Amino acid sequence: MSVTQSEAAAGGPGLFGTQEVSAGTPHVVGRVEEVPPGEGRAFVVDGVQVAVFRLRDGSLHATQAACPHAGGPLADGQTDLDVLVCPLHLYTFRWTDGTSPGGAASLRVYPVHEESGQLVVTV
Repeated sequence: MSVTQSEAAAGGPGLFGTQEVSAGTPHVVGRVEEVPPGEGRAFVVDGVQVAVFRLRDGSLHATQAACPHAGGPLADGQTDLDVLVCPLHLYTFRWTDGTSPGGAASLRVYPVHEESGQLVVTV
């Protein structure tokens, strides 16, 4: 797969979108080791703020960077295999689709993978 920077602004739902993005442009955001296991880091991808997480099992996840509830920095949140927990008010969000088991507004999730040691996020 060829990874290129998009020259167009990202489209689709805004900060409070609810669906995983399946179409878009892949972007290299950094090296995998920039995100330690069990932590998240924020990146700007083609003008979109994205939080990328590497779980302790090695899996990668990417979401919008700000919590839809009060704008908390999700890259600083707690993670487990099933959910992300916002650091401000402890709202939880599923990795699979961004929905909140507690009924909060959903967050946007993005496809992410590792390619030759690079983090690639599709926005």
